[in-house]
Amino acid sequence: MTRILAIHAHPDDVENLCAGTLALLGGQGHSIAIATVTAGDCGALDTDNATTARIRKGEAAAAAKLIGAEYMCLDVPDLSVFVDDATRRRVTEALRVAQPDIVITASPVDYHPDHEATSALVRDACFAAPVPNYKTGSAQVLAGIPHLYFCDPIAGRDRGNNKVMAEFAVDAAPFFEKKKEMLRQHKSQAAWEAKQHGLDDYVEAMADWTKRRGRHFGVGYAEGFRQYRTHPYPASPLLQELVGNALLTP
Repeated sequence: MTRILAIHAHPDDVENLCAGTLALLGGQGHSIAIATVTAGDCGALDTDNATTARIRKGEAAAAAKLIGAEYMCLDVPDLSVFVDDATRRRVTEALRVAQPDIVITASPVDYHPDHEATSALVRDACFAAPVPNYKTGSAQVLAGIPHLYFCDPIAGRDRGNNKVMAEFAVDAAPFFEKKKEMLRQHKSQAAWEAKQHGLDDYVEAMADWTKRRGRHFGVGYAEGFRQYRTHPYPASPLLQELVGNALLTP
């Protein structure tokens, strides 16, 4: 059994970008954990921060439960994720709690500042988690640096609206209905997404992007990834091997 941690900035990010892959891996018997750095407490129109956080964490836990995954939130304030020592230690502790072999996180380039900061924090926490003298909480240090993968940015583009191509993808078509069901748990986002992002239907927006990524790889729906292989991070294709026949390459 392989332990996989998908950690992103907000509730619904993981569901948008890699839930099909997690459903596939969970169905194979691997251990899946989902974490968010924030509770997404700014993502509401009519509720205060504390109420929004409670609602969104409940939605995230319900979504994770659909694939038998554990959910945890690091409770950093929304729109306040920065690459600093205190937050890095919090992310490192989360990795030590999860004890992952594989970590999947946000793209280093994306439209949202919390996404980009999360990507850097998780990258550095993967390095720090096996270091005994980097003190966090009570969780055991990792045995080694886990395999690290980046999801696509939202809509596959960076801040300059340039396309970000995936190194490989996973065929999400067999798990697409489960992916949609997971995203639908985040129903508090419907009004927010409509106002802030101009989306009439946030689930269909996800479907449109997943379909477009699928066209890049010749399938109906796909989720794209890039592996971080810079020394001394593991370079072996562990995630690619685990997804088996669902692996898609350019």
